[in-house]
Amino acid sequence: MSATEEYTQEFVDVDGARLGVQVYPEPDGTADAPVVVIWPAMGVRARYYRPFAAELRAAGLAVVVADLRGTGASTPPPSRACRYGYVELAADVGAVLAALKPRLDGRPTILLGHSLGGQAALLHLALHGTDAVDGLALVAVGVPYWRGYPGPRRYGVLPYTQGIAVTARLLGVWPGWGFGGRQARGVIRDWAHTARTGRFPALDGVDAEAALRSLDVPVLAVSVDDDQYTPHATVDHLCGKLAAATVARERYTTAQAGTPLDHFVWVRAGAPVAARVAAFAAGLPHRG
Repeated sequence: MSATEEYTQEFVDVDGARLGVQVYPEPDGTADAPVVVIWPAMGVRARYYRPFAAELRAAGLAVVVADLRGTGASTPPPSRACRYGYVELAADVGAVLAALKPRLDGRPTILLGHSLGGQAALLHLALHGTDAVDGLALVAVGVPYWRGYPGPRRYGVLPYTQGIAVTARLLGVWPGWGFGGRQARGVIRDWAHTARTGRFPALDGVDAEAALRSLDVPVLAVSVDDDQYTPHATVDHLCGKLAAATVARERYTTAQAGTPLDHFVWVRAGAPVAARVAAFAAGLPHRG
């Protein structure tokens, strides 16, 4: 099957950026299925999620996958001229939801974020409200706080993350040397802040931590065995911020997958996760 048969490539224009959005066909035999809008990990193209999209559709869910700003089909490509950070990534989530509104109205809608994409989706809901969605699924999404990593490894996380931030500041862009793909320095700045402090920075004058504490939305938070970037404890740290949310906290194990897992390869062994997301969607209260 060709890429054009797998999904339709669309675009959403916002603030000088163009966001690539892949819209998959409706699942077979299901009218007005719940819609899952996927936001990828740092530096990961939307096309990478094709196997997981297939599993979600097989579970009876409609699927849309957006490229993060500056990645894949989305522009602008990160350069010294790019100053965007978490504020813009969170706003991009709202822009895509607004563009999809005619298709989403009357249907349960779940944001599903992986890693950085999950942070962007979560911050969008905290900063801009939950009116457009019914639930949030987070897979391998945590806060990369150095103290949250197991054993001696934690002592390498802090200099590693802050070294990336210093490089991005000096060069005006993160070139993607061995981590995360090419990224705007503002994204790296905000990411490194979370790694250093365990907290999200203030975003556009808003206390993001306070906004997260008051966020009231059903959340499914899944950590993945052998995740080299987001071990279980970093997901627990993020969930601890969601004081008002109803959080279902689960682990995706290698025993469930029947294959080795890590931060990325779970996408290619995602049938159990897709089934859990479908069950989560089925149990959501009706919005409004």
